[in-house]
Amino acid sequence: MKCLYEEETDMRYTLENENLKVEIDSFGAEIKSVKRKSDNFEYMWCGDKKYWGRTSPVLFPFVGAPKNKEYRYDGKTYTMGQHGFARDMEFTLETQTEENISFVLTDTAETCEKYPFHFALHIGYELCKNEVKVNWTVENTDTKELYFSIGAHPAFNCPVHGEGNKTGYGLKFGGLADTIHHHGNTPDGTTIDNFVPDGMAVMEDKVLALKDGCVTFTEGFFDECTYMVEGKQTGEVSLLDREGIPYVTVKFDTPLFAVWSPEGKNAPLVCIEPWYGRCDATDFTGTLQQRDYENMLPQGGTFKAAYSIAYL
Repeated sequence: MKCLYEEETDMRYTLENENLKVEIDSFGAEIKSVKRKSDNFEYMWCGDKKYWGRTSPVLFPFVGAPKNKEYRYDGKTYTMGQHGFARDMEFTLETQTEENISFVLTDTAETCEKYPFHFALHIGYELCKNEVKVNWTVENTDTKELYFSIGAHPAFNCPVHGEGNKTGYGLKFGGLADTIHHHGNTPDGTTIDNFVPDGMAVMEDKVLALKDGCVTFTEGFFDECTYMVEGKQTGEVSLLDREGIPYVTVKFDTPLFAVWSPEGKNAPLVCIEPWYGRCDATDFTGTLQQRDYENMLPQGGTFKAAYSIAYL
């Protein structure tokens, strides 16, 4: 799929082997392109702002947004937007080889105004055959406990064979007969059914019926909500073309994940998102420490996690 949209970037870095060529931007330490070298096939969404202006941002120190875009910690109220701030900051290169690269982001005076913690966030990428492994390390460099969420938001081209839309494409959920999900209602001002457009989680169990572990995209499949699948129901999700052939598989060990495409836009992209954290529920009234799936690191502590994407 060729994209005519181009975006000004900061420093681009390349990982390459016999199968794939991967481009990563230092701004957000974000993957911008993954191409199959045999035929120059592009897997990743190009970031056309008409639909969604990003490709694969890291979500840190929040996944989603806190209720009313504010949270309470240590007797104070802080403001925080959707998905935190790491995706909109310049990372520093740590190391690079032909098939490995690592970046780091540390707190600044500006981040401390909205997130009162000292931290170091390391993001590493490893290229092996047809797979990219993404490594996250969070270090607590503060003198108190550190609270955070972290998540991935990779967007893949869909459709990929020149079709006019993604109807007939689908997903395969590894090892599942059916899946129970929660709604993430729309944060962009679109009112859908009885959902309030605030981007919060509606904690009503919904069943997504599967056939042989698969679901096929129908017209409007993504218009109602973000599909949030909690409880470690699976650790593998594949994106399928109209023939039912997988061309991307995301593997993870996160407590929940989401599947999303921009609502009401018939957008030619699909995101499969492993998360350690999520937006607040519609009825949440607690503190930062009480948020669902919030991660805590003691002083000097380190959090390590990883997920991988196989490009088929």
